[in-house]
Amino acid sequence: MGLSLIEGFTKSLAMTVLSEIGDKTFFAAAILAMRHPRKLVLAGCLAALIVMTILSASLGWVAPNLISRKWSHHVTTVLFFGFGLWSLWEGFKEESESEELAEVEAKLNADWKAETGSNKGNTKGSDDLKKRQRPFLTHFFSPIFLKAFSITFFGEWGDKSQIATIGLASDENPVGVVLGGIVGQALCTTAAVIGGKSLASQISEKMVALSSGILFLVFGLQSFLSAAGES
Repeated sequence: MGLSLIEGFTKSLAMTVLSEIGDKTFFAAAILAMRHPRKLVLAGCLAALIVMTILSASLGWVAPNLISRKWSHHVTTVLFFGFGLWSLWEGFKEESESEELAEVEAKLNADWKAETGSNKGNTKGSDDLKKRQRPFLTHFFSPIFLKAFSITFFGEWGDKSQIATIGLASDENPVGVVLGGIVGQALCTTAAVIGGKSLASQISEKMVALSSGILFLVFGLQSFLSAAGES
């Protein structure tokens, strides 16, 4: 139990760090932290990532109960090899180092201008009315927290790292996978929020993609050899 927990933790930590550095949600956290209070941005992004990690690991934990452990292991092995080749292909074809950063920044800039433009046109009376009519959740959570949470959560939904977490949790200790994922997410998100755009712009997306591709292939090979050893 102890060794499987540590193995799940280390695999999840390594995979999360290499998957999240240079990811869209990493850049989004960095840019949001430049415009809003860092504590709220960090809290919103981390809350979304923790929820997503627990949800993904839970799905991976349930998977062997729906299909046989042998087949779930084979699916996980194929996923690791597939993601490894996909990441390597992305790394080799990457030409502009800041392409994803520019894409995220342009989208957030458009949202920012739309928000500031609408706010300028509001009178005090309409502001009071807006406060009374605002969504239920904003009465309990800061709008900045909810914005950071929603951007991060929906940015991660269906992402390569989420699917890989599901596969990893079906093959390794799910508690270790959750803990490793949360620690990895905390490290990456904190770095993005503190470092801001200056740190984000220095990250080589090409090197991150190549490194994560190699890591996925190593996981796939290890998974394949363990299945061969059992048979």
